Amino acid sequence: MNFIQTIQLVALAAIWGASFMFLRYSSSDFGAVSLIFIRVAIGFLTLLPFLIYYKAGKQLKNHWKGIMIVGLTNTALPFTLFAYATLSQSAGLTSILNATAPIFTALVAFLWLKDKFTPLKIAGLLVGFTGVILLFSGKGGLQFDASSVAILCCLVATLNYGYAACYAKRYLQGVNSLAIAAGSLLFATIMLLPFLPFYWPSETPSLNSWLSAIVLGVLCTALAYIFYFRLLADLGPEKAMTVTYLIPVFGVLWGMSFLDEQLSVLMLTGGLLILLGVGLTTGVHKRLISWVKK
Repeated sequence: MNFIQTIQLVALAAIWGASFMFLRYSSSDFGAVSLIFIRVAIGFLTLLPFLIYYKAGKQLKNHWKGIMIVGLTNTALPFTLFAYATLSQSAGLTSILNATAPIFTALVAFLWLKDKFTPLKIAGLLVGFTGVILLFSGKGGLQFDASSVAILCCLVATLNYGYAACYAKRYLQGVNSLAIAAGSLLFATIMLLPFLPFYWPSETPSLNSWLSAIVLGVLCTALAYIFYFRLLADLGPEKAMTVTYLIPVFGVLWGMSFLDEQLSVLMLTGGLLILLGVGLTTGVHKRLISWVKK
C-alpha cells in the first residue's frame, strides 16, 4: 500500500465515519425511513451517470434478483436500522458497533459457506462479543429498554451486512461492482418508497437536516462507493477491508467535534475489544505483524 493509497483509505474511513454524524443530526427531523429513502435515492441518482457511462446496466438487468437481495440486506434494512439507532444513541457508539460487520461475515461464512473456523477465529468472536456485552452494560445493562433496542438494531444491521457479503460472494461473483452498488441503491429506493406515506415527517425538516441528508446520499453513499471500489481494484478485498478499523475512529472524532459527544471509558474499552475481535477473526493481525517485520 503506497502513500496515495493510504491517503485514499483514510479519506474513505473519514467519509464513512462522518455518515454516523449526519445520521445522528438529521434522523430526528426526518425519521429513519424517510431519511434513508432520501439517502439511497440521491445515491442512486448520483451513480446513474456512471452506470450508463461504463455500460454496467446490462449486468444489472441480468443479475437483478441477486442484486435486489443485496439491496435489501446491504442497504435498505441496515441503513434504516442504523438511522433508527441514532435517534437515541451517539454517532460514536453506532460507528463502533458498525465494526462488528466482519465478525458477522465470518460467522455467516462458517455457518452457510462452510468456511473453516480456526481457534483464533473462535477467540476473535468471543473477544468481539465481549466488547458488545460491555457496551450493553454501559447503556443500562441487558434490560429491554430504548438503549438496548438501539444497540440490537445496530447488531441486526451488521448481521445483514455479513449475510450480504456472503451472498454476493456466492451468487454475484464476477458481476460488475458498479452494477451491484447502483442496483442495490435502486432496489433499496423502490423497497422504501411504499412506506413514505406512513413515515414522512409531519413538520418540514430544517435546511441543515436537508443538507445532511443530501451529503449522506452524494458523499457518504455514492462517492464513497466509487472510492471503495477503486481501492478494491487496486489493493484487493483484504487490504481494503482495513477501512473497518478506521471508521470508528472517525465516527467518534466527528461526534465529539461537531455534536459534543463524549467518549466514555466503557465505549473505548468495548470498541477496542470489538476491533481486536475483528482482527483475530479476519486474520488482519497476521498481516500487520508481517508488515512490521518488513
